[in-house]
Amino acid sequence: MKLITAIIKPFKLDDVREALSAVGVQGMTVTEVKGFGRQKGHTELYRGAEYVVDFLPKVKIEAAVDDALLEQVIETITKSANTGKVGDGKIFVTALEEVVRIRTGETGPEAV
Repeated sequence: MKLITAIIKPFKLDDVREALSAVGVQGMTVTEVKGFGRQKGHTELYRGAEYVVDFLPKVKIEAAVDDALLEQVIETITKSANTGKVGDGKIFVTALEEVVRIRTGETGPEAV
């Protein structure tokens, strides 16, 4: 099993969620985060004063998936989150050693 962590633009969240549901991802955790990469933030004008916004709003999606779904999930996120512009985001894949469903005690893929 793998843990997929994707950092995407906030307005792409609904597209990604619907696409992941369509390929069989049953659950995910979504967190509003702030950060920057090559985008390096931007400047804004507020009440006549210019200031630098170092951290941009992003959304972090985490989903545990079976190895058989991994490539399909990565492709789905890539297609549905893509705008073609800087700051579209990143996908990180991490190995999951163990998953346990607290309510039933199930482990492994059955726990997801």
